[in-house]
Amino acid sequence: METESSVIKEAFCQTVTRKKLRTFQVNLGKFCNMRCRHCHVDAGPERSEIMLDSVMDSVIKSLELPGLLELDITGGAPELHPRFLELMHCGIAAGLMVTVRCNLSVLLLPSQSETPAILAANRVKIIASLPCYLEKNVDSQRGEGAFRKSIAALKILNSVGYGRKVPLNLVYNPTGLNLAGNQAKLEEDYKRVLQEEYGIEFHHLFCLHNFPVGRFYEELLGSNRFHEYMQLLLDSYNPKTMEGLMCRDLVSVSWDGFLYDCDFHQMKDLPITFHGSPLRISDLTDLSQASSIQYSSHCLACMAGSGASCGGALV
Repeated sequence: METESSVIKEAFCQTVTRKKLRTFQVNLGKFCNMRCRHCHVDAGPERSEIMLDSVMDSVIKSLELPGLLELDITGGAPELHPRFLELMHCGIAAGLMVTVRCNLSVLLLPSQSETPAILAANRVKIIASLPCYLEKNVDSQRGEGAFRKSIAALKILNSVGYGRKVPLNLVYNPTGLNLAGNQAKLEEDYKRVLQEEYGIEFHHLFCLHNFPVGRFYEELLGSNRFHEYMQLLLDSYNPKTMEGLMCRDLVSVSWDGFLYDCDFHQMKDLPITFHGSPLRISDLTDLSQASSIQYSSHCLACMAGSGASCGGALV
């Protein structure tokens, strides 16, 4: 789609440059206890890719680089990595704000019975996926019973202080070929329904469009609606989103140690390069090595409507 490429190229070439790098988003692998329809990571119980010890050691060493402010841990289900808690503690020891991206149901596994209390005691921020406050919609995206498991996990998190003294944010994903709605309005609806129906508290809602990456991309191709969705993103392009694009102050670290501009670039295998070669975490000696930013067609999802990022809407 020539117009699509032109819009992205013009937007990035004119305005998108790296700011001061503040966040390492570390993807611990594709192993997960769930297999969600919209998962851009293509994660699941059958996936065996997890971060090796050599890569984990390099990540931990890199947490001491000057200028970093945040460690953002994701997956798969990052809690299932055997060195998950070690990485969390190393981030805290380095003086970083630590965030964990959680699918909620993982906290119900017997192996994770102590995880909520440990995270709360260390004031680790949780960003949890709950793509809707309606059971039918959640189960359609994440599998039968997923909503009830999510509610049970949220109650556990509330019981140890999350949503009150410790930050707990939820993530909304739309269904079908739709963009996320107004974030402030959806947050009001989420808070009203979850409190009235289940007694659950949380801090903020982050709205995230579905990116044409991973399983959602495959679904679009299978239904012959890929170009229709890309046209929707193109028609919804909003130049006001440029200032807040997450790639401007974040670097994503893959389970096998390569560096990317974002988690979505990681899934499309578009690594950051330095002197023409893909940059690995073990080679990173200076944050300025990750100064350039690549772009691709899926970047339109960040720039559509109110924008989308790992921290929700941009405008």
